[in-house]
Amino acid sequence: LPLELQPKLLRVLQEKEFERLGGGRTTQVDVRIVAATSRNLSQMVREQQFRADLYYRLNVFPIVLPPLRKRKDDIPALVEHFVAKFADRYHKPQRQLPEALLLALQGYDWPGNIRELQNFVERATVVNSATALRSLIADIKYRGQVPGSAQTLFDAERSHILSALRETNWRVGGRLGAAAKLGLPRTTLIGKMKKLGISRKWRSADPSRLVPEMLSAGAG
Repeated sequence: LPLELQPKLLRVLQEKEFERLGGGRTTQVDVRIVAATSRNLSQMVREQQFRADLYYRLNVFPIVLPPLRKRKDDIPALVEHFVAKFADRYHKPQRQLPEALLLALQGYDWPGNIRELQNFVERATVVNSATALRSLIADIKYRGQVPGSAQTLFDAERSHILSALRETNWRVGGRLGAAAKLGLPRTTLIGKMKKLGISRKWRSADPSRLVPEMLSAGAG
């Protein structure tokens, strides 16, 4: 919230009143505010980026939610919830993820917290084949062994799909295509390629031969 707007919110909380934009009449209100942030507000107060009086007014009953890496016992329950959610969304039978995969998930630090875990379970639900799951287990174990790795599951999934595309010479569909190799429907793989910024263009020094190339949009 910009500094110039913070006194207005403070007035609502403290005096329980405000004026509508363009109006001249004071309106009385009786509200409670639930505020959430991932920012360090006490530090922002010290740096004069957040008003101290508003901070203390909001900080009546603070609830600190630790990051997922500090509450790994929650991971199995979260995984169970997401498996049910995505099995229903993609009309797939609900299957429990292998114990090896659950252990690998608990060994990873999850810099992206619950959203990152949710994306991972969605991918595991979509590619629920023995080969694909073994690849996911190896991937998550590898990244779990690299302290402070900046690689995200977005990057890992993108790399995994690119590898399959290169191995199949950018053939997406068919029995020998990347979709079959990844255990995905062709339309699902195309959707993921769009989401991950993976596309291709065709160029030809020899007009009789088309050579596939990758165009990678920035990950974000």
